[in-house]
Amino acid sequence: MPAADETTETPVGVDLDALEMIDVAAQYEPFCEAMYLMMSADGKITRDEREVLKGALRSLSAGAADAVQIEALVDRSAAQVAERGRDACLRDVIARLREDPVRSEVAFVLAAAIAFADNAIADEENEVLVAFAEGLGIDEERADELLDSVEGDLGDRPV
Repeated sequence: MPAADETTETPVGVDLDALEMIDVAAQYEPFCEAMYLMMSADGKITRDEREVLKGALRSLSAGAADAVQIEALVDRSAAQVAERGRDACLRDVIARLREDPVRSEVAFVLAAAIAFADNAIADEENEVLVAFAEGLGIDEERADELLDSVEGDLGDRPV
Protein backbone atom coordinates (compact mmCIF):
# COMPACT_ATOMS: atom_id res chain seq x y z
CA MET A 1 0.00 0.00 0.00
CA PRO A 2 1.50 3.40 -0.93
CA ALA A 3 2.41 5.84 1.79
CA ALA A 4 0.20 8.90 2.19
CA ASP A 5 2.63 11.10 0.27
CA GLU A 6 3.13 8.70 -2.65
CA THR A 7 1.06 9.00 -5.79
CA THR A 8 -0.63 5.95 -7.19
CA GLU A 9 -0.32 5.15 -10.85
CA THR A 10 -3.20 4.38 -13.13
CA PRO A 11 -3.28 0.69 -14.01
CA VAL A 12 -1.95 -0.02 -17.49
CA GLY A 13 -4.69 -0.15 -20.09
CA VAL A 14 -7.22 1.94 -18.15
CA ASP A 15 -8.71 4.73 -20.24
CA LEU A 16 -9.13 7.69 -17.88
CA ASP A 17 -11.31 9.56 -20.37
CA ALA A 18 -13.68 6.59 -20.51
CA LEU A 19 -13.77 6.39 -16.71
CA GLU A 20 -14.57 10.10 -16.49
CA MET A 21 -17.34 9.69 -19.06
CA ILE A 22 -18.84 6.80 -17.10
CA ASP A 23 -18.85 8.96 -13.97
CA VAL A 24 -20.38 11.95 -15.79
CA ALA A 25 -23.02 9.74 -17.41
CA ALA A 26 -23.96 8.10 -14.13
CA GLN A 27 -24.53 11.45 -12.46
CA TYR A 28 -25.95 13.63 -15.23
CA GLU A 29 -27.47 11.38 -17.89
CA PRO A 30 -31.03 11.43 -16.46
CA PHE A 31 -30.97 15.24 -16.42
CA CYS A 32 -29.68 15.38 -19.98
CA GLU A 33 -32.35 12.92 -21.09
CA ALA A 34 -35.09 14.96 -19.41
CA MET A 35 -33.87 18.11 -21.12
CA TYR A 36 -33.45 16.32 -24.46
CA LEU A 37 -37.00 14.98 -24.28
CA MET A 38 -38.22 18.52 -23.68
CA MET A 39 -35.97 20.00 -26.34
CA SER A 40 -37.21 17.59 -28.99
CA ALA A 41 -40.86 17.52 -27.91
CA ASP A 42 -42.09 19.89 -30.61
CA GLY A 43 -40.04 18.22 -33.35
CA LYS A 44 -37.53 21.04 -33.71
CA ILE A 45 -34.40 21.65 -31.69
CA THR A 46 -33.34 25.27 -31.57
CA ARG A 47 -29.88 26.65 -30.96
CA ASP A 48 -31.21 28.42 -27.84
CA GLU A 49 -32.50 25.13 -26.43
CA ARG A 50 -29.15 23.41 -27.08
CA GLU A 51 -27.27 26.26 -25.40
CA VAL A 52 -29.55 26.13 -22.34
CA LEU A 53 -29.04 22.36 -22.11
CA LYS A 54 -25.26 22.64 -22.36
CA GLY A 55 -25.11 25.51 -19.88
CA ALA A 56 -27.36 23.68 -17.45
CA LEU A 57 -25.16 20.58 -17.50
CA ARG A 58 -21.99 22.66 -17.09
CA SER A 59 -23.55 24.46 -14.12
CA LEU A 60 -25.07 21.35 -12.58
CA SER A 61 -21.75 19.53 -12.80
CA ALA A 62 -19.81 22.57 -11.55
CA GLY A 63 -17.73 22.28 -14.71
CA ALA A 64 -16.95 18.58 -14.24
CA ALA A 65 -18.74 17.76 -17.51
CA ASP A 66 -16.77 19.20 -20.41
CA ALA A 67 -18.09 20.07 -23.87
CA VAL A 68 -17.15 16.69 -25.35
CA GLN A 69 -18.84 14.78 -22.54
CA ILE A 70 -21.96 16.95 -22.78
CA GLU A 71 -22.17 16.37 -26.54
CA ALA A 72 -21.79 12.63 -25.92
CA LEU A 73 -24.68 12.73 -23.41
CA VAL A 74 -26.87 14.64 -25.88
CA ASP A 75 -25.97 12.22 -28.70
CA ARG A 76 -26.78 9.26 -26.45
CA SER A 77 -30.14 10.79 -25.51
CA ALA A 78 -30.96 11.38 -29.18
CA ALA A 79 -30.00 7.80 -30.04
CA GLN A 80 -32.13 6.42 -27.22
CA VAL A 81 -35.17 8.39 -28.37
CA ALA A 82 -34.63 7.29 -31.98
CA GLU A 83 -34.15 3.65 -30.98
CA ARG A 84 -36.69 3.20 -28.18
CA GLY A 85 -39.18 6.01 -28.76
CA ARG A 86 -40.09 9.10 -26.74
CA ASP A 87 -42.64 7.40 -24.48
CA ALA A 88 -40.28 4.61 -23.41
CA CYS A 89 -37.49 7.11 -22.75
CA LEU A 90 -39.84 9.35 -20.76
CA ARG A 91 -40.97 6.40 -18.62
CA ASP A 92 -37.35 5.34 -18.09
CA VAL A 93 -36.05 8.75 -17.00
CA ILE A 94 -39.02 9.18 -14.66
CA ALA A 95 -38.36 5.75 -13.13
CA ARG A 96 -34.69 6.64 -12.54
CA LEU A 97 -35.52 9.95 -10.84
CA ARG A 98 -38.82 9.53 -9.00
CA GLU A 99 -37.39 8.01 -5.81
CA ASP A 100 -35.31 11.14 -5.14
CA PRO A 101 -37.51 14.23 -4.69
CA VAL A 102 -34.57 16.65 -5.01
CA ARG A 103 -33.31 15.13 -8.26
CA SER A 104 -36.91 14.97 -9.49
CA GLU A 105 -37.41 18.69 -8.94
CA VAL A 106 -34.04 19.51 -10.48
CA ALA A 107 -34.97 17.51 -13.61
CA PHE A 108 -38.37 19.22 -13.78
CA VAL A 109 -36.80 22.68 -13.45
CA LEU A 110 -34.18 21.90 -16.10
CA ALA A 111 -36.85 20.61 -18.48
CA ALA A 112 -38.89 23.76 -17.83
CA ALA A 113 -35.86 25.93 -18.57
CA ILE A 114 -35.56 24.20 -21.95
CA ALA A 115 -39.26 24.78 -22.61
CA PHE A 116 -38.86 28.49 -21.84
CA ALA A 117 -35.58 28.79 -23.84
CA ASP A 118 -37.27 29.97 -27.03
CA ASN A 119 -39.77 32.19 -25.17
CA ALA A 120 -42.75 30.04 -26.12
CA ILE A 121 -43.96 26.76 -24.67
CA ALA A 122 -45.40 24.57 -27.43
CA ASP A 123 -48.34 22.30 -26.64
CA GLU A 124 -46.04 19.27 -26.93
CA GLU A 125 -43.62 20.80 -24.42
CA ASN A 126 -46.46 21.49 -22.02
CA GLU A 127 -47.53 17.84 -22.32
CA VAL A 128 -44.01 16.71 -21.42
CA LEU A 129 -43.95 19.05 -18.40
CA VAL A 130 -47.26 17.62 -17.21
CA ALA A 131 -46.00 14.06 -17.73
CA PHE A 132 -42.82 14.84 -15.78
CA ALA A 133 -44.72 16.44 -12.91
CA GLU A 134 -47.18 13.57 -12.65
CA GLY A 135 -44.58 10.84 -13.11
CA LEU A 136 -42.14 12.39 -10.66
CA GLY A 137 -44.83 12.94 -8.03
CA ILE A 138 -44.67 16.74 -8.13
CA ASP A 139 -48.12 18.03 -7.25
CA GLU A 140 -49.74 20.80 -9.28
CA GLU A 141 -49.13 23.52 -6.68
CA ARG A 142 -45.43 22.68 -6.39
CA ALA A 143 -45.08 22.39 -10.18
CA ASP A 144 -46.59 25.87 -10.55
CA GLU A 145 -44.14 27.24 -7.94
CA LEU A 146 -41.21 25.69 -9.79
CA LEU A 147 -42.42 26.99 -13.16
CA ASP A 148 -42.91 30.49 -11.73
CA SER A 149 -39.38 30.35 -10.35
CA VAL A 150 -37.92 29.30 -13.71
CA GLU A 151 -39.89 31.95 -15.54
CA GLY A 152 -38.75 34.59 -13.03
CA ASP A 153 -35.12 33.52 -13.32
CA LEU A 154 -35.30 33.67 -17.10
CA GLY A 155 -36.96 37.08 -16.93
CA ASP A 156 -33.96 38.34 -14.96
CA ARG A 157 -31.39 37.25 -17.57
CA PRO A 158 -29.88 39.85 -19.88
CA VAL A 159 -31.20 39.86 -23.41
